[in-house]
Amino acid sequence: MALGPRLDLRQSQSLVMTPQLQQAIKLLALSNLEIEGFIAEELEKNPLLETASEESREAAAPSEGDGFEDTPDPATADSLLQNGGADDEARLDIEESALSDDTGSDAGMDGALGMGGIAGHAGGEDGPDLDLLAADEVSLHDHLLAQAGSALSGQEQMIAGQLIERIDETGYLRADLLRLSHQLGVPVAMLEDVLETIQTFEPTGVAARDLSECLAIQAREADRYDPCMAKLIDNLDLVARGELGRLKRMCRVDDEDMAEMIAELRNYDPKPGCQFGGEPVQAVVPDIFVAERKKGWAIELNNATLPKLIVNRSYYHELSEAGDDEESRAWLNECLANANWLTKALDQRARTIIKVAGELVKRQADFFRKGVTHLKPLTLREIAEAIDMHESTVSRATSNKYLSCERGLFELKYFFTSGISTGTDGEAASSEAVKSHIRTLIENEDKILSDDKLVALLKEQGFDIARRTVAKYREAMGIGSSVERRRQKKLANRAA
Repeated sequence: MALGPRLDLRQSQSLVMTPQLQQAIKLLALSNLEIEGFIAEELEKNPLLETASEESREAAAPSEGDGFEDTPDPATADSLLQNGGADDEARLDIEESALSDDTGSDAGMDGALGMGGIAGHAGGEDGPDLDLLAADEVSLHDHLLAQAGSALSGQEQMIAGQLIERIDETGYLRADLLRLSHQLGVPVAMLEDVLETIQTFEPTGVAARDLSECLAIQAREADRYDPCMAKLIDNLDLVARGELGRLKRMCRVDDEDMAEMIAELRNYDPKPGCQFGGEPVQAVVPDIFVAERKKGWAIELNNATLPKLIVNRSYYHELSEAGDDEESRAWLNECLANANWLTKALDQRARTIIKVAGELVKRQADFFRKGVTHLKPLTLREIAEAIDMHESTVSRATSNKYLSCERGLFELKYFFTSGISTGTDGEAASSEAVKSHIRTLIENEDKILSDDKLVALLKEQGFDIARRTVAKYREAMGIGSSVERRRQKKLANRAA
């Protein structure tokens, strides 16, 4: 058989994700605030896109798939949370037809000593001072640099600036002095002298290299740094474990002196830098509002953070008539296609999220009515099968989304939990519900409960789970063992 080149025609099928499909999948996983930023970028690039005015949005009828029936007075997000089920003509649960797809550390010491953060100030009866809130807060670094400018000069001021740059937001120095001395070309002794000066700045305890040094600085400032206090501060790990007998022997003090020393430690600030403003805290904004009505559940997207886009077709016709060259017409047609696709993709995203949230609310109705102890085990696959979608689509629709209801603000992922057999009627209970029961039992304990005792009490409530499971959930919630809780209680009683 002779060998030679030839041409063959073959047909095959394959799934190809277009750039628009990839973008639509990306949009589904974004939160409302992230969508708002994405829309702002598109408005700058596409002259045919506009945001609908408030008047046109109020006059427009609810779009299909928004989760509500048409009524003369459409509910707003505020009315959902304030009025609850007062409206007899409230709109019902989502209709499937309307939603079809047609398109041992320092942290441990903080807890042991009861050292909390600095509480924020509340506004007076006339409300908070908006001008004060709007003003730029002085950062910790700026505050320290201002003190260094008046206390130091020359090369020492330069060294102080380098050290202050390496102080984190909690007030601790995160730098190796030996390495820094090589980088700056100065002796380590000079660095230590400048650091000692910085440690006298406000807030007291700043520029410490660990928790012990931070507390020691504050004890010196309060004139309480005697040999006994120094020994106590050097053994903070024993304080965290509540080994008071060993500490009393090491410090050579009696019960009364030990209680006073621990009470003094409780008054110190383990994170002095937190008194100054750091990075602004981003508030969590809900993407979905849920409220119970007499005839069902009302579910609404947070339109306050989701601008309504429209395509300005009159402007398109005006530009198309003015343009003469083919390149301009091609660019204009591309802008029109992108604008049409974006509005359709955002509408489909809203439909998908409402559809997923609607099924989730139906499955977890007892949680919204009665609380976390009635949270049921739920998986992404169950929701996907119920609404005839792929599991990955449900995962994206619940990512970075928050739901607001009468019980508070919850991430949608919170409602998907594993199940634990109750051992009574064969039904499973949510792991979050079991954690809630464990937390309640421990918070209300008069006598410290061991894990075995917790297992027995949970069994009386219908939860037949193993001891190792109780220990795992207790540790996941940051609750210590019975031995640790007994020591903490003893420590608190001594310090009181």
